[in-house]
Amino acid sequence: MSSQPRPRPGGRSARVQQSVHQAVRDLESELGRAALTVPLVAKRAGVTPSTIYRRWGDMQELLSDVAVERLRPETTPADLGSLRADLEVWAVQFLEEMSSTAGRAYIRDALAGDPDGSNAGQCSAYAYEHAEVILTRARQRDEPVPAVDVVIDHIVAPMMYRILFRPGLLDADYARTLVDTALTRLMPQHQNAM
Repeated sequence: MSSQPRPRPGGRSARVQQSVHQAVRDLESELGRAALTVPLVAKRAGVTPSTIYRRWGDMQELLSDVAVERLRPETTPADLGSLRADLEVWAVQFLEEMSSTAGRAYIRDALAGDPDGSNAGQCSAYAYEHAEVILTRARQRDEPVPAVDVVIDHIVAPMMYRILFRPGLLDADYARTLVDTALTRLMPQHQNAM
């Protein structure tokens, strides 16, 4: 798993991606998902269908790419002055966004058109990057911090499992409990004086 997000394409490639993604979003809201076809998206985006087939392969891979882009965080995590506060707010927001109806649809799309796992890796990289921001700030405040993999494996991963397989058991208290476990049970004992 890479901890770095893939770079956004530049120049013409970026313009094509942007126009195609916007066409997908617009058409989906106007006509519904079932009506989406490559020729329809291409026409709306002002590109040829072969451009879409060359770049994305098929409609499912295009929907997957759009979903990954929509799952990209728009802001950096809040800085509330302590590791616990930062992690709790971030975890609750992550859970709320990913477990929403739209979030679940984006997750399904991202995974459905992902034959090589790169989209899942990209979504993981978004979470990893945010965790690194939070942990780096805490280190700069001289707070003891868990490893980033502890945050991913014990906060993000259980939430994603529940979102995908046990959606009825999700709330802010669950996210806070995961943070508490990561900070009090999974860090070395001498660091638990938080």
